[in-house]
Amino acid sequence: MSTAKLTTKGQITLPLPVRKALGLDVGDRVEFVEENGRFIVVPASQDAKKLKGLIKRPAKPVTIEAMNAAIRKRGSGQ
Repeated sequence: MSTAKLTTKGQITLPLPVRKALGLDVGDRVEFVEENGRFIVVPASQDAKKLKGLIKRPAKPVTIEAMNAAIRKRGSGQ
């Protein structure tokens, strides 16, 4: 069993076996999920490949000029 010590700032370092088991790397985030009065640590990071297909392609391509015009319009408050 792995253990960690809580610092005065409320921080902990996840032991290496835990990080490996969760597939965590530097900069990854974790979530603490409460279940039946206990907390479970789960990775909050998702591989970018899992996002593929989430947003459909536009019917016709948008030009850089059209994007810049939309930014100018939005920035002017109109």
